[in-house]
Formats: sequence, C-alpha cells, structure tokens
Amino acid sequence: MPSQGQDRSVLGTGPIGSLVFKFSLPSIVAMLVSSLYNIVDQYFIGRSVGELGNAATNISFPLTLLCTALALLFGVGGAANFNITMGKAQINPAEKETAPHYLGKSMLMLVTLGVILMAVTLIFLRSLLVFFGSPADVLGLAETYTGIVAIGFPFVIFATGAANLIRADGRPRSAMTCNIVGAAVNTVLDAWFVFGLGWGMAGAAWATVIGQVCSGSTAAFMLSRAQTVKIRASHIFTNVPPYVKRIVALGLAPTFNQLAMMVVMIFLNNSFRHYGAQSVYGESIPIAASGIISKVNMIFMSFVIGLSQGMQPIVSFNYGARNYQRARQAYLRTCTIGFVIAAVFFACFQLFPRQIISVFGPGSEEYYAFAIQYFRIFLFFTFLNFLQPISTNLFTAIGVPKRGILLSLTRQIILLLPLILLLPLFMGIEGILYAGPIADLGAAIITFIVVRREFRRPQYTEPQPA
Repeated sequence: MPSQGQDRSVLGTGPIGSLVFKFSLPSIVAMLVSSLYNIVDQYFIGRSVGELGNAATNISFPLTLLCTALALLFGVGGAANFNITMGKAQINPAEKETAPHYLGKSMLMLVTLGVILMAVTLIFLRSLLVFFGSPADVLGLAETYTGIVAIGFPFVIFATGAANLIRADGRPRSAMTCNIVGAAVNTVLDAWFVFGLGWGMAGAAWATVIGQVCSGSTAAFMLSRAQTVKIRASHIFTNVPPYVKRIVALGLAPTFNQLAMMVVMIFLNNSFRHYGAQSVYGESIPIAASGIISKVNMIFMSFVIGLSQGMQPIVSFNYGARNYQRARQAYLRTCTIGFVIAAVFFACFQLFPRQIISVFGPGSEEYYAFAIQYFRIFLFFTFLNFLQPISTNLFTAIGVPKRGILLSLTRQIILLLPLILLLPLFMGIEGILYAGPIADLGAAIITFIVVRREFRRPQYTEPQPA
C-alpha cells in the first residue's frame, strides 16, 4: 500500500489530463449539486407561488453570494496554503508540520463567520431586504424565506468552505459527497413541504436549511478523518492570527469575486425596480426574470468554478514543488475544457431561452419577453466567461493573490457596475442588459493580457526538476 507521501506525489508526476479530470469532475458535480439548492427552491416556488415568489428569492440572493464569499475566503485560502505547503514538503519535509494548521484555522473561521452572519441577518432582516431592492409586493415573501434560510448560514458556509479543504486533502469524491447529501435532502423535502404540506415559501426555506445542516455535518465528519495529515485541537485553536492572515491573503481573490457579484446583484435589483417601473414590464417582472436567469447561469458557472477548483491542488502542489511547467499545463488544459463547456451553454442560452424560463413556472408575455432578451443580450459572451474565474484561481493557486484580486474585480466592479449605472440613462432598462456583454468582453481581454504576462516569466520555460 502506498504511503501518504506517495499518494500526494501523484500531483507532481501523474498525467496532467488525468489529474484535471480526476480532481475537476467531483468538483463540478459538487458545484452542480450545490447550485441545486437555489434551482430546486426556484422551481417549487415558481410552480406554487408564481412570479412574486421568484422575485422574492432573487431579493434574498445577495446573502447567498455573501455566504459563498465567506466560505471561499477560508475554504480556497486554506486549501491553497495547505497544498503549497505540502508541495514544499517534497523539498523540505519539515513543512508538513505546518500544513494542518491551515485546515484547522480555516474550520474555526468558517464556523465563526457563519454564526455572525446569521445573527446580523436576523437582526436587520427587513432593512437588508429593502436595501437589496425589494418591491413592496415582494417584501413579505422575501422576509418569510430569508428569515428561515438565515438559520442555515453557519452550516452552508462551513460545508462550502470545507469542501475545498477536503479536496485539498486529496479526496475530491468525499467533497462531492458532502454536497450531494444536502441537495438530495433538500430536493425531497422541497417536494414534501411545498406541495405535500402546502407550506409555500416557508416550506422551501425549511427544506434548504435542513439540507444545509446535513451537508455541514457530513463535511465536519470528513474533515475529522483527514488522510494526509492529522488535525488536532492545537491546529484549530492555537496561534490563530498568523495563519489566518496567510489564509485570507490567498482567499481574497475568489472572495472579492463573490462580493463583487453581490454588490452588482443589489444594484441590478434596484435598477430593475427603478427602470422597470418606467417600462411596460413594471417593478417585479425584471427582478423575477433576472433571479431565474442568474440561477440558471449558476449551472454554467458550476462547471467553470468546479474546473478551477479541481485545477487548484494540481497547480499549487507543482508550483510549491517548483514544477512550473506542469502548473502551466494544468491551467491550459483546464481552460481548453472550460471553453468547450462555455460554447455549449452559449448555444443553449441563444437558441432555447423561452424553453428554459418555462421550466420555472408560467408567466405573462411581458415576463417571457424580458427573460428572452436577458438571455440573448446580457449573456451574449458566455463563450468567453470561463476565462476570468479559472485565471483568478490560477493566481490564488500559485500564491500571487494581488493579480487574482485584480481579475476578480475587473468584470463586476471596474466594468459592469459603472455600465449598469450609466447606460440606462440613455437606453432605459435595455441599457442594463447591454452592460453585461460589454463588461464580459472587456474582462476577457484584460484577463488574457495578465495571464500572458505571467507565463512569459522564465521559470515556465526552464526544464522541470528531476
């Protein structure tokens, strides 16, 4: 039976294509299953409550993005530090004593932040939902849904972040299992609570919370049985600040990306409410359509983010072990797969928008008209949207967080947000839709330039160490 060290060295010697497949496939499945929380809720709410229910879940969605941001801060940051340190241990075995501290401190902070966010949300619930752009006819439904879902924040933040840590431990299938358990529970309970018991919004919310509790509990069990290192109490509770500082440094890029998405979502909701009221669509239709399409787009992003997460341990380990060419090859292979997936989703969004939106319940002709425009205009450059998330994670994986942060802010904050504010002044509500493709194209160009500059550095062309 091979030793743990030999198991880890596969990252430095195995075929790149096989490694990308091995680590990415479970990550993709895990992300897809995780996205089912929102998709399943949207389906049952759309079928039972209708357009206003769909709008209510969209008002709550910024908090979902905030949960993901906090989870990635210590999930991706802890995993990247852990893998880089384990890669260095191939050269200096003493580094292996440091590695479990990154897992332990990440676990502690995931739980702490989850509890804090739950408390803040419950205390300021109504004010937050109004700030997020809730129309008056949606606010009551949004309060019901969000007030319950907030109870699950500690569990969903821990489960999402811990999946990265479990994957870094060399167990991508175990990370996938955590997500599958929760999503399966959520789906079954959604059907029972919403249709069987007639609980509506509250039923969907309670199904989500119970599923998240199951995911978080499974993740805690998996981490307590880490394979490559042994996590002790001292790895969790002692000498916390210096490790947290290094974890945060590498987790900031994906976190800023999620925070940027949250900020943009808030501005989108408020802009749709304002300019929708001046159009034939009214306040609620654009918000409802935007909510559904954002969650459908999450399916595409689940593939892309799953790919980037699967790439991370391969790149981090080889970069830490100074196998720079293998790190570059892993990135390029991941991008090739990402482009193929993005092209497929682009075709679906352009050719079948009405069929996709119809899955989530009936609506007026104005509702369908706006949703079709949203798919075809706002998501026009879907075939390029694999590049920025994968490249952001590249720089996190190699321990260069500032470039990752730059890329994570490029699309959402530097480009999209100003366009959302400016274009509707001249084009009305359609200006919001055209802001999407302009920002996507600009972000892709900037990402290409930054990555190209990185790979021109000498170590990527030097012979690999024997």
